[in-house]
Amino acid sequence: MNFRRILLPTDFSDFSRAAEQSACELAGESGAELHVLHVLSDIFLSVPQTAAAIMIPPKVLENQVTDAEREIANVPPDSWAKGRNVVRAVRIGSVYETIVQYARDHDVDLIVIGTHGRTGLRHILLGSVAERVVRLSPCSVLTVRPTRPARVKEGVSPQPALKTA
Repeated sequence: MNFRRILLPTDFSDFSRAAEQSACELAGESGAELHVLHVLSDIFLSVPQTAAAIMIPPKVLENQVTDAEREIANVPPDSWAKGRNVVRAVRIGSVYETIVQYARDHDVDLIVIGTHGRTGLRHILLGSVAERVVRLSPCSVLTVRPTRPARVKEGVSPQPALKTA
């Protein structure tokens, strides 16, 4: 397949690094533009109505955006990105909805996403972001399941699980 634009959603977890490696490999082989997206979850989408009255200081959100922008600047590392067309974006909203909308807005051909992300109660309550992206995506989705939860090192290829929607 010849891809023009590949979207890599990342939460900066070790699991998303496996997807990063697969996305870079595919973008490199096809000469595709690589879009890297980090979505900061909108706090009001994930708290009960009664807690919605709690005001989050604007500085807290500004700091989260600044931190995410600093971190995304290194995804993928310069050793891979140098001389390639990489677009990086930080958005705020519902994670899966924002990923799907970004793919639509940027005419993405393929989304490469890790099957695991940050875990815990939130995952149980909200379900898998990857599952929702697969169901709602306007393009094919490659889900990548790392062989181990350790950080994927440069030059080591994870075993991807291909699923298209």
